[in-house]
Amino acid sequence: MDNPKYVVEKGQDGRFYFRLQAENGEPILSSEGYELKAGWENGIESVKENAPLAGRYQRKTSVNSKPFFILNAASGEQIGKSEIYESKASRESGILAVKRVAPAAPIEDTT
Repeated sequence: MDNPKYVVEKGQDGRFYFRLQAENGEPILSSEGYELKAGWENGIESVKENAPLAGRYQRKTSVNSKPFFILNAASGEQIGKSEIYESKASRESGILAVKRVAPAAPIEDTT
């Protein structure tokens, strides 16, 4: 079993992305692309600050009617998006996992 952590990677487009992994190694939140290191660092700090706050989560449904969620900053800007879930209960478990692990998870910079 892996420890929860943020994994930072450089995409094929040259941008930086981070992914928050749960205790089991599964991704539970993914970022947008950032041009600079400072961008993803600020993004992770924003996740850490906003993850514990219930009002920051938007519950959504994908085009194929599958549930997912978005984590927003205080400004309303999207800072992370979940994977697509098979059920609303699984989505709620994903939100609880982000709330639990995001504030203290370490960062693994693979760039």
